[in-house]
Amino acid sequence: MKKPPSEEPEERLTVTPPKTWAAGVPAVGHALAYSLDETSVRRAGTTLLNVNQVHGIDCPGCAWADPAPGHRHRNEYCENGAKHINDEATSRRVTADFFRRHPVSELGRRSDLWLNQQGRLTEPMVKRPDADHYEPISWHDALGLLAEELTSLDTPDEAVFYTSGRAGNEAAFVLQLFARAFGTNNLPDCSNMCHESSGFALHETLGTGKGTVGLEDLHHADLILLVGQNPGTNHPRQLSALEQAKLNGGRIIAVNPLPEAGLLRFRNPQKPRGVIGPGTQIADRFLQIRSGGDLALFQGLNRLLLEAEDARPGTVLDHDFIRSSTSGFDEFSAHVRTVDWDDVLTATGLSRREIEEVRDDVLRSERIIVCWAMGVTQQRHAVPTIREIVNFLMLRGNLGRAGAGACPVRGHSNVQGDRTMGIWEQMPDTFLDALQREFGFDPPRAHGLDSVNAIRAMHEGRIKVFLALAGNFVRAAPDSAVTEEAMRRCRLTAHISTKLNRSHTVCGRTALILPTLGRTERDIQSAGEQFVTVENSMSEVHTSNGRLKPASKLLLSEVAILCRLARRTLDDGRTLDDGRTLDGEADIPWDRFEADYGAIRQCISHVVPGFHDFNRRVVRPGGIRLPNPVNEGVFATPAGKALFTRNGRAAPDVPEGHLVLQTLRSHDQWNTVPYTDDDRYRGIHGSRRVVLVNPEDLAELGLAEGQCVDLVGVWDDTVERRASAFTVVPYPTPRGCAAAYFPETQVLVPLGSVAESSNQPASKAIVVRLEPAEPADTGPGAAPR
Repeated sequence: MKKPPSEEPEERLTVTPPKTWAAGVPAVGHALAYSLDETSVRRAGTTLLNVNQVHGIDCPGCAWADPAPGHRHRNEYCENGAKHINDEATSRRVTADFFRRHPVSELGRRSDLWLNQQGRLTEPMVKRPDADHYEPISWHDALGLLAEELTSLDTPDEAVFYTSGRAGNEAAFVLQLFARAFGTNNLPDCSNMCHESSGFALHETLGTGKGTVGLEDLHHADLILLVGQNPGTNHPRQLSALEQAKLNGGRIIAVNPLPEAGLLRFRNPQKPRGVIGPGTQIADRFLQIRSGGDLALFQGLNRLLLEAEDARPGTVLDHDFIRSSTSGFDEFSAHVRTVDWDDVLTATGLSRREIEEVRDDVLRSERIIVCWAMGVTQQRHAVPTIREIVNFLMLRGNLGRAGAGACPVRGHSNVQGDRTMGIWEQMPDTFLDALQREFGFDPPRAHGLDSVNAIRAMHEGRIKVFLALAGNFVRAAPDSAVTEEAMRRCRLTAHISTKLNRSHTVCGRTALILPTLGRTERDIQSAGEQFVTVENSMSEVHTSNGRLKPASKLLLSEVAILCRLARRTLDDGRTLDDGRTLDGEADIPWDRFEADYGAIRQCISHVVPGFHDFNRRVVRPGGIRLPNPVNEGVFATPAGKALFTRNGRAAPDVPEGHLVLQTLRSHDQWNTVPYTDDDRYRGIHGSRRVVLVNPEDLAELGLAEGQCVDLVGVWDDTVERRASAFTVVPYPTPRGCAAAYFPETQVLVPLGSVAESSNQPASKAIVVRLEPAEPADTGPGAAPR
């Protein structure tokens, strides 16, 4: 067993010029070095040769689609995917002895990096009330304790069931089924914090919350706009698709506040051109937009397209598509013509000429795709921004045909699949009716709590039990101090986890750690070896088959944990205040579900549209592609057509002497977990507590390179949110904008600062001032102040 580090790495910041290209041979070296530091050559070889292969292990990292069978490289993974899969396959172990040596109070002061480096959890643990140590507990007693807490609640709505995108479809379906049979729709998930705005905007305008394109569409698009995303770090395999688009003659426009290496040039390590040659230029244009300026950009573009149609009637807009497939065009057209150019240029920081050049690219293109990620979705006006992107696509008929469409790029392996399986606090009645027909009980109909409202409810004492299926809720959620206090007010918190994270150290009066199999590990149940299924960003569902021996004999699969908990909780027949008995007349075969995941998939095929004959179809090479109604000319909106919308002007309001801060991930990071303190593409090494600021802004604010500052959030006059002791780094950000790493800056994101309609935290629109400070303790205990 490899020995985990006993001490925190020493912070020693060095800054080098940002990279102007991504991947290449260095990416291979970094991936292999990290993998071999975590585990053996044999285990690393097993994972890497099987990841993203047909009937192999689906990468637990991002949700990017795989090439079709027969077109996959033998090494079908990126640097970050290799790190992530071997981070899970690590040979390091967290045992009961570890918890005897480290009290919870000490673990709470440890960094996210150090906690993750300790290795895989190996047995169930419990922290008793008023205790400062976790201690071993049997599975029987752990699930009994959790079931007893659940059944003692005054109402099922006093429990919350949170899910992260790491869970497979089978576990997600079982969890939502358990929660609804228990009697609640309190099913928040990580989508609430990453792409909820995409779902709301697309549902409203197109009648579906999912993107409309596949991988082949990207390959053959004439023009791709990448808006508010950094594929080189957050979904690196997208670079291969963009490279193919360029080789096929497509053009790419990057719209982003920061010049990201992957958006500039890609050196594909799987091709000679990427190893010894210059690689491929990705972005033909780079629009360095101010944070929050995307809505204004697309409003300006849409006005220019309407004016181009005025000048050359019948040559710019797709009138047939607009007439047959959309509604609201006249109202939209009248509104967008009133867009003020001074407002557009102020909000975007761009020149009118730059925007006109994009219009010219659009007019030369038959097939256009717009990709976006959290740089768009985590704005207060994210929903109207995405609606305006849909307006842009509809003007020239770029929906429902090959090489064109909307592409929200989701960043977590099965986050889209979890939502498809019913992990949503607002599932429609059609889904609930299908559950009722399949299992013989009437699911609750009242909408439940999303992530933000769950935090509020916990903070107010209305939630007593918090159960998390994977994830690191405490660090992913906004307003760190409020979130941590909310968790501590719970009577019991329980986490189904593979590795240690901060959510295990910020816990309820009683806390459970329920260790589970990772996606890399073989899952043997009484009916034999099992596989799970996942859905990628492009609505493709396929299998994932573990290959490694489990990290401990005491691990249970996610499905097994949930099925056993459901039996213990629902089979006691407790009667609720309304006279209903838990599990009522439900016919839910929990034992059969645990023994054979095919039984779960059989039920999914009866409940979830598009999953007919699921067991047979999903094992075919490449799996199945779920139908997208937009691509069949069907729009499930009240009008039965795609909807043009009128969206008001909006941009961050930044007082003089302040900056608008965006949170971001470093290159060596997966979700909330950093793998090192380096971000080599941006030239940051040895520390994460840095703030990137335009040199002209530094001069205007009277600050110097290397100076220590506190980031002070400006939201209201009652609560000061402060992230202490950050080092100033001059960086080519837009004027008035700054950037710092997530999750260290989550403390600055107010719980009330959310996107309109979607209630998604606005982590890319934080107004801050920079106060000179003395270097101080920068351990994790300092971050959530």
